[in-house]
Amino acid sequence: MATIITYPAADEYSDNVGNYIKEAKADDLIEGLTASYSYIAGLMQGLAEEQLLHRYAPGKWSIKELLVHMLDAERIFSYRALRFARQDRTALPGFDENAYVSPSKADTRDINSILAEYTAVRTATIELFKSFDEEALNQKGIGSGSEISVRAIGYTILGHEIHHLRILRERYLV
Repeated sequence: MATIITYPAADEYSDNVGNYIKEAKADDLIEGLTASYSYIAGLMQGLAEEQLLHRYAPGKWSIKELLVHMLDAERIFSYRALRFARQDRTALPGFDENAYVSPSKADTRDINSILAEYTAVRTATIELFKSFDEEALNQKGIGSGSEISVRAIGYTILGHEIHHLRILRERYLV
């Protein structure tokens, strides 16, 4: 029987990711990640290229850039989860998400390529978290200057995505 990855306790994360974790209202991380993936993939497939390149204000990311940002963040967070689950005590630095946008060249990519990458990243994330037992999920490490558990990292991934979905609906698809 599959392990259900439950919501993290308040002592498993700090305020700097608390808002993301609060957005992730899933009783089971794997179900939440799966549902979010299905929703986003379907939504993106239904958008025209003009919509995918839309910026709601000067200097803001396009929808393609937003999606690639979510992929970059998920990869980085999953890497942290792996390191901490394996009891690596090395403090891991943060990253400047704005510095990643231009080099990603997201706007020049076909949406099907981005969605194929999204499928691969999400599948890898889900399989990684499914491989963790309770001991691994409870391991903690320092990421971006704050202590966080592996379980809380998983919910950060989901909450970060839900945060950006809300922005997408409120500012891009109006």
